[in-house]
Amino acid sequence: MTVLLTGSCHCGAAGWTLEGDPGSTTACNCTLCRRYGALWAYDYEGERITVVGPSCAYTRPGKADPALEIRFCPTCGCVICWRGLRIEEDGKRRVAVNIRLADPDAVASLPIDHFDGLDTFEDVPPDGRCVRDMWF
Repeated sequence: MTVLLTGSCHCGAAGWTLEGDPGSTTACNCTLCRRYGALWAYDYEGERITVVGPSCAYTRPGKADPALEIRFCPTCGCVICWRGLRIEEDGKRRVAVNIRLADPDAVASLPIDHFDGLDTFEDVPPDGRCVRDMWF
């Protein structure tokens, strides 16, 4: 059985689908992620993740060579995903969807990986929390 997760912005104009097991989701404390409150599930553009609907892009100002852009709905402002701006050696482009746009029951049991994107740029040891623990 193939798992299909979906997420949509508040107004319903934009969203995403993720086919297959999303694995764990990432909570990052970098200057962007902590402000957005996003939880990320990853794959590659054109593979298991499909982003649909209109979106606008935000990249960090003052960064000479930004690695990613944040995509958000131009109507309601919800953060839909981030998209890598660099193509990897295998020709793929990373993308991560904001799991908080999914139905809470569909993602509540997904484990959380914590990533210190602010100071060390390293994974933080797991603490056993899942999406449900971050939501309520």
